[in-house]
Amino acid sequence: MVSNHIVKSYDEDLKYLSHQISMMGELAIAQLNNAIKAFLDRDSAFALKVIDKDPTIDQIEHDIDAFAIRMIALRQPVAKDLRNIISALKVSNHLERIADYATNIARRSLSIAELPKIPSIDGLPRMTEMAASMINDVVFAYIKGDDKQALKVWRRDQELDEKYIDYLHSLLAHMAEDPHNMNVYTQLLFVAKNIERIGDHTTNIAEMVYYLVRGIPFAEPRPKGDLG
Repeated sequence: MVSNHIVKSYDEDLKYLSHQISMMGELAIAQLNNAIKAFLDRDSAFALKVIDKDPTIDQIEHDIDAFAIRMIALRQPVAKDLRNIISALKVSNHLERIADYATNIARRSLSIAELPKIPSIDGLPRMTEMAASMINDVVFAYIKGDDKQALKVWRRDQELDEKYIDYLHSLLAHMAEDPHNMNVYTQLLFVAKNIERIGDHTTNIAEMVYYLVRGIPFAEPRPKGDLG
């Protein structure tokens, strides 16, 4: 009976970690979408609200860290049990970094608000949509322990890289034609790079899901878009 109680308690601990990871994923997606909206709308007031949300995600990561460390100390897990806890620690760290990139985009909104307006350059909304979808799908893969779904997300990073490269080429062309607005184009470049880095972190999470499920590191070389 005591053994069953311990097992049940451990399962409840894992459910708590999964719930916290799921909540972090939802918040990270919201941060990204809201940050891009603030940036494209040049809405400084909305950008500040996005920035103010960042400590909430940081706190969830701290809570996960403390909870996971307590689980390791009390339960001394091995094999799959240990992978479950280590994976939660690493996934939460990547989600926190994703939220940081979203916050960086919101901060760019404050910088661009005072700069001259330029004709819109297509690319950022589609890149954002792709990155948000990847975050959603990789968190779902983690919660469900679905390494096949995680692998699909891993492969989609190449498409996001290619969108980033296309956008970069467009920016460079506009810079050459309109050098007086270099500051505006620089802000756009930083935002696009932040979205590309968000894709890299979702790829890292996908690799963690693979390790969690299979117990071995993911060995394939990471697909990247052609920068040439």
